[in-house]
Amino acid sequence: MASDPYKKVDYVNTVYEKMGYIDYMNSNELQTAAEKKYENVTSEPTEANKKIYKKYLTQLGKGWELHQFETNNEFYATREIPIYQRIAKFYGNLVQVDHTNKIQDKANPNLKRYIRFEKDPSVGWALVGSGTEHKYLLYANGQFPFIHQNFITFDLGVSYPTYANVDVLEVLTQGQGKALLTDVTFPTGVTKKSSVNIYTRTYKSPGSADKQTIANFGEGDAYTATKTRYQDPSMLVNSSIIGIISVIITYALGIPLGILMSRYKNKGFDTIMTAALSFLMALPSVAFIYIFRFAFGKLFGLPDTFPILGAQDFRSYLLPALLLGLLGIPGMAVWIRRYFIDLQTSDYVRFARAKGLSESEISKGHIFRNAMVPVVISIPGSILGVIVGATFTESVFAFPGMGKMLIDSINNANNTMVVALTFIFAALSIFSLLLGDLLMTVVDPRIKLDAKGGK
Repeated sequence: MASDPYKKVDYVNTVYEKMGYIDYMNSNELQTAAEKKYENVTSEPTEANKKIYKKYLTQLGKGWELHQFETNNEFYATREIPIYQRIAKFYGNLVQVDHTNKIQDKANPNLKRYIRFEKDPSVGWALVGSGTEHKYLLYANGQFPFIHQNFITFDLGVSYPTYANVDVLEVLTQGQGKALLTDVTFPTGVTKKSSVNIYTRTYKSPGSADKQTIANFGEGDAYTATKTRYQDPSMLVNSSIIGIISVIITYALGIPLGILMSRYKNKGFDTIMTAALSFLMALPSVAFIYIFRFAFGKLFGLPDTFPILGAQDFRSYLLPALLLGLLGIPGMAVWIRRYFIDLQTSDYVRFARAKGLSESEISKGHIFRNAMVPVVISIPGSILGVIVGATFTESVFAFPGMGKMLIDSINNANNTMVVALTFIFAALSIFSLLLGDLLMTVVDPRIKLDAKGGK
C-alpha cells in the first residue's frame, strides 16, 4: 500500500472512519451521493465537477473537505467528527429498547407484530415477539442469572480492528475457544447436535435464508440469526473468576495477619511482619509478578501462561488468581493492623478492660465487630479493583480476560473497545460504591441511610 498512494490514502481514511474519527466518501460514494442532486456530475477531475462537489459538500453541513488523490486526481471527501458528536452518538445509542416496530424490512411487508407468552418448541414458555429485534424477550433457563430479558440491551459500539465488525458487548460476553456442540431443538421440532445458541434468535430477512436455515427453522421464519456457543468462558467470566478468588485469598490471609500483628504490637512477630510487608509493598509489581510466576511455576509445576492447559483445566486459573491475591495481602494486613490498633485505644475498649474482659473477648466481641464495617464496605470495590487492575497480570499470563483485552485494544488502536471498557469499569465502580454502602447497613444495624444522607 505504501508504494501505491491511492491505496494508502483510501486505506487510512477507511480505517479512521471505522474507528469513528471521520466520515469518509471515496470517489464512487461521493459521485453516487452528488448525482442525486446534480445529474451532470461525473468522476472526471475537472474544475466543473470540483465546483459541483464543493457546493454539494457545503449543503451537507460544516466540516466537509474536498480532496484529490495524487495518482488519478479523483475526488474524495472527509469530515472530522467533533468529540462532542462522538460522545452524543455513544450515549444516544447506549440504551436500546426492543419493541414491535423495531424491525422495518421492505422485503417482508407482511411481518406480524406482537408480544405474547407462548410455549415455544425450542425453549418452552417464554415471552416472544414478532416485529421485535429479538425473538425471546423474557425467558428462563439453567444459565446464570437464570431469568433473562432482551427488552433493554446496551450498544457499546462495534469492535475494530480486533474482532472486526463484532459488537463490543458480544466480544466481552460470548464464550471463547472451540464451538460447543449440544442437543438443540429447533422450531421445526428437529433435535440434533449443534453449536447454535437457540436463545439468541434475532431477526433476519427470510429471503436471505439458506437451505440449512430453512431445514432448522422452517420456511418463512424471520428469526434465524443466532450466536454460537463456545466451550470456554467469556472474557467477563474469566476476569470475574480470578478476581473473586484473589479477593477471597486477600481477605482470608490479610485480615487474620493484620489482627495478629495488632495484638502483638511492637513485639518480634509484629516487627518482622511489618518489615516483610513493607518490603513487598515497596517491591514493584512488575518484578513481583515475574518473580512469582517463575518461582511458583517451577516449584509446583503450574503453567506460566494460560494457553498451555487452557480453560478446561483449573490449574490455568491458579497462578493469576493467587498472584493477584498475594499482591493485595500486604496492603490489607497493614490497614487492618493500623485500624485495630486505633480501636484498641478507644473509650469503649478501655471500659471493657475495666469490666475485666480478657483481650480475646474484647477482640472478638467489640473490636472485630466494629472493624468489619469498613472491611465489608471495601469488598465490592476490591473485587472490581482486581478485575479492572489485572491488566498487566492478564497480559503476562496471556489470560483471556477484560484486562488483557484493554491492553490489546490500546496496542491495536481499537478505539471503540477502549471507550467501552473504560465506560464499563467506570459504571461498575459507581455500582460497587453503592453496594458497599448497602452492605454497611446490613453489617451494622446502627447505620441508617435516609433521604437526607444522615446516619
